[in-house]
Amino acid sequence: MIRRMATQEHPMPRFPDGFLWGVSTSAHQIEGAAELRERSVWDEFTDRPGRVKDGSTAAVACDHYHRYREDVALLADLGVGAYRFSVSWPRVNSPGGLDFYDRLVDELCAAGVRPVVTLFHWDLPAGLDWLQRDTASRFADHVSGVAERLGDRVHKWITLNEPAEHTLLGHALGVHAPGKRLLFDALPVAHHQLLAHGLAVRALRAAGVTDIGIANSHGPTWPASREQADVEAADFYDVLLNRLFADPVLLGAYPAGLGELMPGDDVEADLKVIAEPLDWYGVNYYAPTKVGAPQGAEIEFGGVSMPADLPFSVREITDVPLTDFGWPVVPEALTELLTGFRDRYGDRLPPVMITENGCSYEGVDDRQRIAFLDGHIRALHRAVAAGVDVRGYFVWSLLDNFEWAEGYARRFGLVHVDYPTQKRTPKASYHWYRELLRAQE
Repeated sequence: MIRRMATQEHPMPRFPDGFLWGVSTSAHQIEGAAELRERSVWDEFTDRPGRVKDGSTAAVACDHYHRYREDVALLADLGVGAYRFSVSWPRVNSPGGLDFYDRLVDELCAAGVRPVVTLFHWDLPAGLDWLQRDTASRFADHVSGVAERLGDRVHKWITLNEPAEHTLLGHALGVHAPGKRLLFDALPVAHHQLLAHGLAVRALRAAGVTDIGIANSHGPTWPASREQADVEAADFYDVLLNRLFADPVLLGAYPAGLGELMPGDDVEADLKVIAEPLDWYGVNYYAPTKVGAPQGAEIEFGGVSMPADLPFSVREITDVPLTDFGWPVVPEALTELLTGFRDRYGDRLPPVMITENGCSYEGVDDRQRIAFLDGHIRALHRAVAAGVDVRGYFVWSLLDNFEWAEGYARRFGLVHVDYPTQKRTPKASYHWYRELLRAQE
């Protein structure tokens, strides 16, 4: 039976000593100061009418570029051990772009907050294309420059954020930047991002830095019924959204039938690069997905138009609470996911970090977010108790921000941002999380 979100147990179980608690953001979603960096594929995407639901852009966003000291003070008051943020490749390409991250890292270190750098979070410089193999090499060069500049103070690194979503939403379905609707012809995008990950790991090691991972999005896939057609469709979806991005990194092989579809003269040699050993594996978890056989018609799901000719259809999960985004709230699916990963990958799975987990709700008195986080942190503890080696947990997100194709209509932050004035107001969930962290000390 699925547990409903409304109940909260007390007290919260204790996590192991040294467990890393944090929050996450991404550069394009919060920084603003677009005039001080090169353009990205997201700037080009948001310029096109109708691509973002409220017609907004991230030109100003949360103005974090100018207000980072205020935001670091919020982190220090919150009491997190780490702050996961991304370095904007377009900003690094601009004169003085790395100076901003120098200042941010120094501010974090002075506040006693560990900087955790994500090297790519979807904001590809305009003019580059993941369909081109050369983009992977250019990314490795970018990573080398960032590591050389920040590696003396940054001791935890993430190569890529959610290559699955960037492939599916940006290149297969066209609802995210760069807005390409290639369906299965988007597979080279997946391969080139994975190759970029492996090359980035090598570049980081060559720069002398350690503690390297990736942030892949994962969630259990549930068949809509026990009928063979639904089970087969769910299995296929699971391969595309979970195993396509985990198997090459952890096992050095693509799931059966996919390796021969990948570009390049020597995919096996690429896989040796992709499978460079990691210090930990990052999991972004939001919800499970129910999947069944094709239904013969284009359907709208979670704000995404799903073509009729896909070999599966995504179905609604009923009888559970929903976030304001319409996503199902199923904390126990996080336990299922993590124990399933341990069983599937065994000793090939390094220690795990939950690099994102969060929800969209309106209001400053956000009791629903508190219930969501409470339920998921307890579910995470059950995975730890079951023997999964989990080393940390990051809430998405510190601030309300530009939520990609949704614009400013969705609020994921522990801190409310009034966009016209840029006033920050800690929400009830911020204070709840602060008390949780104090209790875990």
